[in-house]
Amino acid sequence: MAQVAVTINGRTYRMACDDGEEERLIGLGKRFDSCINQLRSSFGEIGDQRLTVMAGVMVIDQLSELERKAQALSAELAALKAENARLAASESALEADIATRLDAAAERISALTDTLERGNRDT
Repeated sequence: MAQVAVTINGRTYRMACDDGEEERLIGLGKRFDSCINQLRSSFGEIGDQRLTVMAGVMVIDQLSELERKAQALSAELAALKAENARLAASESALEADIATRLDAAAERISALTDTLERGNRDT
């Protein structure tokens, strides 16, 4: 198991992570630190613990919004898949109808051709 040092709000924390996840964890720490710095620039020095809690709430708010959007996109995708299946079934039905009509037309043409050939032989 790997360990990395992550700096958040001016403090360094040693954290364990799976091998190969070091850069990802460092990047997440930087993003969280960025949230704290953003809040500090908006509210000033209001205490480390309060800044950390506010940053956590801000991150969870962003996560909740992304989850809501993902859920809406999943619902939209499901609706599009259902519509696609409906259209595919409709297309198959139309293809079958066209094939039936073409077969019937071919039979009529064949019958007319036979009738014309018999008429030409009789004359």
